[in-house]
Amino acid sequence: MKIAVCGSIATDHLMTYQGRFADSLVADQLAKISVSFLVEDLQVRRGGIGANISFGMARLGHHPVLVGAVGEDFASYRSWLERHGVNCEHIHVSEMRHTARFVCTTDEDMAQIASFYAGAMSEARQIELGPIVTSVGGIDLVMVSPDDPEAMLRHSDECRTRGIAFAADPSQQLAVMDGASIRQLIDGATYLFTNEYEAAMTEQKTGWSAQEILERVGTRVITRGKDGASVLRLGQEPIEVPIATDVHRVDPTGVGDAFRAGFLAGLAWELPLRRCAELGSTLAGYVLETVGTQEYTFDTAHFLDRFTQAYGDQAGAEVAARMA
Repeated sequence: MKIAVCGSIATDHLMTYQGRFADSLVADQLAKISVSFLVEDLQVRRGGIGANISFGMARLGHHPVLVGAVGEDFASYRSWLERHGVNCEHIHVSEMRHTARFVCTTDEDMAQIASFYAGAMSEARQIELGPIVTSVGGIDLVMVSPDDPEAMLRHSDECRTRGIAFAADPSQQLAVMDGASIRQLIDGATYLFTNEYEAAMTEQKTGWSAQEILERVGTRVITRGKDGASVLRLGQEPIEVPIATDVHRVDPTGVGDAFRAGFLAGLAWELPLRRCAELGSTLAGYVLETVGTQEYTFDTAHFLDRFTQAYGDQAGAEVAARMA
């Protein structure tokens, strides 16, 4: 299965606050909030949801086609992704704007305060998928992950028009998209990815119940943090997958992206949905114990050992056969 990943490409500026944000917030004064936190360190890392997902898939041996928009400052980042197996031939390069930038501070409770500069990402709406599909000899699944909202809507519309299966992942853009846009994005998706909070927000903003959403998408995948993940399909029993292992938590940034990468890797290997979620959970653990969304490393033997210990010998054998 050949997969294209549409989504943001950015640099991450990650900071750590040795305290709790909650201690500095006054509940009845949030409308006038003005706070500042003295952070301990600054890490500048490669990021962006589309790039993170593509990197994760490539670490598992796939060669996803990354679709997004960047600035002319992208050269070294491009080299990094290509060296790890990501197809970057179809990335749009802006002549006017810098590559997007994500600035995030994490406290000791793993709560986060973040802001995002879109930059060149706003030009992703200019990207037409048709020529890309033709150039690579066909695409089996398009992952529409958080990006310029107009680009996300264009990509999902084009997939419906061209009859290409797509996965919708509104996540961070749920806050800025209205109900009509979210309905337009997810309707007809083969897969819908959200975390638990985003699942509730999707239902609230679209006005669709959980049942109605399942009637409009093929499979709903909901991540639940330390409680694992759920895979929901209309008229079938939910698939509940626990986390792979209880790792030392360092930074949660990019954990959801890694889960999606592992899940998509399983789909590309045509594994059952349970295995896909288990792969996602295992890969997410590597990101959680590392600072940076693309800084984790592992070899095949280590990954398979961690996966097998978590999910059993049969699951390990099935994945080992694909990774070989």
